[in-house]
Amino acid sequence: MTVLVRRLRAVHRQRARLTGLGTGLLTTAVTVLGGAVDSLLFGGPGVLFGLVFVLVSVVAAVYVRPYDLVAAPVAAPIAFATGIALTSDSGSGGLAGHLLGTFTGLALLTGWLYTGTVLAALIVGIRALRRPSRRPRSLRCSAGPRGRSRR
Repeated sequence: MTVLVRRLRAVHRQRARLTGLGTGLLTTAVTVLGGAVDSLLFGGPGVLFGLVFVLVSVVAAVYVRPYDLVAAPVAAPIAFATGIALTSDSGSGGLAGHLLGTFTGLALLTGWLYTGTVLAALIVGIRALRRPSRRPRSLRCSAGPRGRSRR
């Protein structure tokens, strides 16, 4: 049992970090995939699409690098709009029908959009507050008196 606990702790310490671009690509790819599966099963983006979007937004906010924290809440609405645009029902109206389906999907699924984006922003905000405000100063830049060094 203790071996299992040690392995789990080792895995926890070695978490992978996503860059800003990786966060955007992961969020968009998984959201589009969830929308495609939802469209195939139920005829258009709906609850499954929303659940996948919220889940991937939270995962992206947890695993983004500390330097790229702002990328997670920014990538979420872009991924949502891309997922809706690529998987919305166009009916038989051509381009006009596809645009109408996209705008209808954006209007009807805004609850999922807000939920995923707000959760990502909250997680990123908490992570940013937990980071140290700045690095500790080196001895060379300490608050000691300035002047020539002793020889």
